[in-house]
Amino acid sequence: MVHPIAEANAESVFGDRSAAEFYAHHNVTHSSEFITNSRGLKQFTHWWIPQPPTKIIGLLAVVHGYTGESSWFVELTAVHIAKAGFIACAIDHQGHGQSDGLSAHIPDINPVVDDCISFFDSFRARHAPNLPAFLYAESLGGAISLLITLRKERGLPWDGLVLNGAMCGVSDKFKPPWPLEHLLSFAAAVMPTWKVVPTRGSIPEVSFKEEWKRKLAVKNPRRILHRPRAATAAEFLRVCNELQASFEKVDVPFLIVHGSEDKVCDVACVEELYKRASSKDKTLKVYQGMWHQLVGEPEENVEQVFGDIIDWLRTRALRGGSGAGAGAGAGA
Repeated sequence: MVHPIAEANAESVFGDRSAAEFYAHHNVTHSSEFITNSRGLKQFTHWWIPQPPTKIIGLLAVVHGYTGESSWFVELTAVHIAKAGFIACAIDHQGHGQSDGLSAHIPDINPVVDDCISFFDSFRARHAPNLPAFLYAESLGGAISLLITLRKERGLPWDGLVLNGAMCGVSDKFKPPWPLEHLLSFAAAVMPTWKVVPTRGSIPEVSFKEEWKRKLAVKNPRRILHRPRAATAAEFLRVCNELQASFEKVDVPFLIVHGSEDKVCDVACVEELYKRASSKDKTLKVYQGMWHQLVGEPEENVEQVFGDIIDWLRTRALRGGSGAGAGAGAGA
């Protein structure tokens, strides 16, 4: 099953088709809804449901990363996994995509985690109360998803988690140069929304290996291209430290897929997560030579990665979730 990125071009993620034609071609329906969170912010949500003869075997909640949204490239992956038998749903975080909030400003990750728990639980209750349910997360979404699974006192349990280029630690190749990293707490307190934090290269340039996909990423009118805000950057570093202190508490079944040449999110940190997590069903796949955005790789690499993801999800959904009876494994 070929990932829909193969149909895209440098102008549109849907290629030569309209959105409606794209969904019909892939035999899924698409619906969307704006909801209002506990802070009075309107948030964009949408979902994709496979149509007969595809048999629905599970639910997938999609958690996007920092510079993106739940549409564009992430939507292509949601449709790809929906075609494999999963109802897929997603929400735009505050300040991202079509949701309210100051652009790319997340001074506190906890309300964002709460937004995801609230929407995903509500969606599961309405659309798939008895199906195995999984989280799929990219980049910053990986940190958010790990926090979702660690909030055991809140929300429904999950049958598994797929971490794609997860932010468990920011790569030294991407962090702001010394001493700016150490001045973040001061800048965050004095000028929290200031777009001041320099990084070693723009995210599209160091994330997408294929040039035409890099150009397509920048064409997204809602993509965040400005420098990270001071309070947001400080919060991301804090969250990474919090997660690294909690790796042993991670007990949900998970699959990690990560490029060995990821210059944004440190591959060593997900390797440490794999080593220390108490999950009985855990799989690590580090793909040699691949970058941060695995969908941004050449076609053969995309098919390898997302074939592994779908195989992992379908295997656990068809046995009823919960990872029962599965052994740990690692790959390269």
